[in-house]
This record gives sequence, structure tokens and C-alpha cells, in this order.
Amino acid sequence: MSKYLEFNTPASKEAKELASDFGLDNHGIYYLDRAYWNLPDEALYEEAIFRNEAHMSHQGPLLVKTGKHTARAATDKFIVREDSTESKIWWGVNNRPYSEEKFNSLLGRLYAFLQGEEVFVQDCFVGADPEYQMPIRIITEKAWHSLFARNMFITTENQDILKKFYPEFTVIAVPGFKLDPKIDGTRTETGIILNFAQKTAIIANTLYGGEIKKSIFTILNFLLTFDDVLPMHCSANVGKAGDAALFFGLSGTGKTTLSADPKRKLIGDDEHGWSSNGVFNFEGGCYAKVIRLSAESEPEIYECTKRFGTILENVVYDPVSRKIDLDDDSITENTRASYPLEFIPNIVSKGYANSHPKNVIFLTCDASGVLPPIARLSPEQAQYHFISGYTSKIAGTEIGLGIEPQITFSSCFGAPFMVRHPYEYAEMLRQRMLKHKANVWLVNTGWVGGRFGVGKRISIKHTRNLLDAALEGKLDNVKYRKDKLFGFEVPLTCPNVPEDVLEPSNSWGNKDEYWKKYDALAARFIENFKLYKKECSQGLSDAGPKRL
Repeated sequence: MSKYLEFNTPASKEAKELASDFGLDNHGIYYLDRAYWNLPDEALYEEAIFRNEAHMSHQGPLLVKTGKHTARAATDKFIVREDSTESKIWWGVNNRPYSEEKFNSLLGRLYAFLQGEEVFVQDCFVGADPEYQMPIRIITEKAWHSLFARNMFITTENQDILKKFYPEFTVIAVPGFKLDPKIDGTRTETGIILNFAQKTAIIANTLYGGEIKKSIFTILNFLLTFDDVLPMHCSANVGKAGDAALFFGLSGTGKTTLSADPKRKLIGDDEHGWSSNGVFNFEGGCYAKVIRLSAESEPEIYECTKRFGTILENVVYDPVSRKIDLDDDSITENTRASYPLEFIPNIVSKGYANSHPKNVIFLTCDASGVLPPIARLSPEQAQYHFISGYTSKIAGTEIGLGIEPQITFSSCFGAPFMVRHPYEYAEMLRQRMLKHKANVWLVNTGWVGGRFGVGKRISIKHTRNLLDAALEGKLDNVKYRKDKLFGFEVPLTCPNVPEDVLEPSNSWGNKDEYWKKYDALAARFIENFKLYKKECSQGLSDAGPKRL
């Protein structure tokens, strides 16, 4: 609310009831009009609607619009360069250095901006495994961002814990605060700036909720590696026999959809750690793409779009009937739903499995339409493909993407969030795969019969049947062929999947064109891997594709 308007809001009287003794003055934040501490969902609904930040839609979800930022501002992320972490960070396009002096100056201006304003504070935790759990504080300008934090992270109702809460990292999200590129040294007026020494992150001039979530993920991707935990951009589930499975992939490749399996319990949909104990979820919620979502193909997620407590970002609705239209992409292709994990019926309620993955799946959305729908990788090939992280960025998931998917390589299937060198993560993954004898599969959820615009996206039914067979061991004893270019093994048969689906060239009218496209893709892999070759062994480099 504006500092010039003075009147009570729905939760004014309860604002400090759940405040921590470790107050905002410890962060250098003084002279606020009011701070609302750890408000529950219902109170945040009232505040968000009262402040005209949101509307309530049919059956209860909260509808919000994020303005010009309907996706992550990936090129506006910086990390403060300072002595304690400088030698450990993989500096470059995903980890742009930012000076301590500029950060301190920026922080001072931000504190001045907040004077006389109202903020919302959520004291939460990340990391479902108690051994690795970390307390975090999310300070926001918007009430709905506070609800977003409650959805996405792990909360407590224990008043004693909240009173004694001490955060190990703090995120300050202030969409009303614009940066000045000339003064702050940023690219635009928007910035996501992480400071590991001061244990503080600033998110400025963007309403997109995903920035809060991914900032915390980026922080964990750095810190947990020093506790011998592999942080992973993946979803995870577990079968009745305790067999965990990991699903790596960028947004739009199917992590959330494919891991929500009625035959298996969901651990989490996006961010996990693999420790000596097993696999644990970083979060307490899900952040799913919902464009063209249907009750038939994704019933569990579809039901969440009709529940009180869910936040729908940039979803179009009828203001008269308040009914949403999940097929309407007029605001963005990247419509999102944020909801607590407990909204999914078939979950691991404690958020972690004391078992190690038996199957690791790399989901790639191949927009060129040439990769097989599933392939089995050797340990060296698994490392190679993990470091490469081949996929296509799907429309809307980052600012600047058009309708057509962009072929890209995103190391560790999440390069924007990886703070250390990709080889560090790949080596940690290799050690765990070998120790626990995990099978590794490359699964193409992209196009068949031609590239985007010519072919069509592979049937989700076929992809589910292929994954079911892999997870249930039904591909262990079938015959395989060795791929001519990539050398991985492709099954010749799979239950409930037509045999010609397993050979992608069959769906191309022109076989010569198929092989030219496939060879061109191999060339792109080889060229991309040159970025990492110096840190990798010769055996690892040799695990890549060969030209025709």
C-alpha cells in the first residue's frame, strides 16, 4: 500500500502476532509503516484482494497478473563477487559478477525505499530432510508473494519456532523498486542479485513469482554441495517397492506432468537433493505450467486449478462468471499454478525417501524431431548428456522467447541455477549412479516426424508407456540397437508402444533429410561440449556423438 494512505487493512491488528524476535531491524530495515508476519493463507487472500493485487476465481484460486514480466529475467541475474566464494563459482553468462560496493549501495537505496511502506514476512524452511533443512526468510512488498512463499516452501504453525526463528538466508522481493543501470551496473531496471557473504538476495522490478522460487534454488545449488548433497533440477517419485526415480529437465519438458503418476508417490515436482540418506524435496509446493491443461491428460494438476490456496499466474478468466480459461494464451504461454504439494493426492507426505534412485531420466524436448523417444545410457554417456543438457526452451518460460522452441544446451538441465562448474555436479551424479546401480534413460518429449512446425509433439500416452516400462524393469531384457551417431542403446520393442515409434526415422517422409538433421544435431553437441572439454577426461569426451 502507498505510504501516503493511512487506514487499517484486514490483518492490521494481527500483523505482529506471529513475529520473530529476530526482527527486521537485524536486516537493516527500519521505519516501516507496518510488517505483517507469517500470515496464514486466508489472511493473505484478504490482504491481496483488498490491495487490488488479485482476484478470486471460480472455486477459490487466487488470480494474479505479473505485468511485463511473465517469465524469469534470466539475463538480469547477478552474484556478488567476494573473497569467500569467488574461487568456487562458475563465473559467466549464468553467474554474472556483481561488485560488493554496488550491492551495498543498492541495498542502502532499497532500505530507504521501504521506509514508510508495508511489507509481508514469511519465515519458512527449505529441505524436507531434517538433517539438511535450512531456515529462510522471504520479505515481500506484495501480499500474494507472501502466499506464494507459503505455497512453495515448508512452513510451520508452531508459534514457539516462529518466535525463535533465525534465517540463514533472506530474500527481499520488491517489484516496485526499479534499478538504475547507470548507477547499479545492471543490464535493465530489473535485477536478481545474490550475495552469499551477506546471505541476502534482492529481487527488484519484477512481479513474476518464479524469481523467488528460483533464487532459493540457486542458493541451495551452491551451499549444499559443500555438505556432500547433489542439488538437482528434477522431479522425483517413488514406487511401492521403494524404488525412487528422478526426472531431470527444463521447464516445458514434462517434469511435473510425468512425475505425477497414479502408480507412484510424488516426492516433489522440481527441486531435490540426493544425499547419503536418499532423495529429498527442497520445497513444500509445486509450480506447474497450466497452459492447455486438461482433466484427461493431467487430472491431478488440473484439480489444483480449482482449489482455494492455489495461485494462478497470468491465467485468463471471465470477470463475470469468474471461470478460468486454461487454453487462452493471450497474456503468455507461460501460465502457472502455485499450490502446496499436499494438493496432489498421491505424495510422500514427509517430502523425502530413504532410498536411492534406481532410475534416472533425462527429459529432452527435441524440437528438431530426430532423437529416439527413449534410449539407455552408459555411465559415461550419462555424464556427457548431463553436462550437455540438450533440450529446447519452450515459449514463455524466459523473457524474449517467441512461439517457436529454441534449441539449447543447458548444463545439468538447469544451467541458469547452477553456481558451480557443471563438471562438479556431473561427477557427484556419476558417483551416486555407480554406487547405487541406477539405470539412466534419455527420453525425448519433443517432436516426431519432423521439426517444430512440420512434425508433431510425441503423444504423452506413448511417453508414459515408455516410462512405465523403464521404471517397472520391462525394458531390462528386450533387444536393443546401438544408435549410429550417439552410440546409446535404443529398445526395439516396448509394451504398449508401436515398434515404429521407437525408430524416429520411420515418421519422416524423407530419410535423407532425417539423417542430415540428425548429423547436424550431433555437430551441435560436439561444438557445445568444447566449452567443458578442458575439465573432463578423454573418456568422458569420447562418450559423445560421432558425425556421419
